[in-house]
Amino acid sequence: MRRIALISFMLLALCPPVWAQDPIHKMGRGVVNLITGWVEVPKQMHRGRTDENPFKGFGGGLVRGAGLGLLRMGYGLYEMVSFPFPYPKDFASPYTEMELPDYAWQ
Repeated sequence: MRRIALISFMLLALCPPVWAQDPIHKMGRGVVNLITGWVEVPKQMHRGRTDENPFKGFGGGLVRGAGLGLLRMGYGLYEMVSFPFPYPKDFASPYTEMELPDYAWQ
């Protein structure tokens, strides 16, 4: 188990952080998240079904997915409008502070 954790840590340490690097990538990420934000709903519902109580997890996943979907679509719209400006720093992804992946299917 320790070897797996050590290997995983080493692989993660080698991976560079993900950011847009330029306005075009920021615009693309915004368009994709605006269009596919709804994917959070079935994704979170599926994750909720694997909880101890599948019915409670399903309902909680529905609510959480709807919230994350709206958040992702809102940030997508924000990134589409603000793509020429290097904010956050150097076109960084706003999802990294929330510990969310850049796209809903990740």
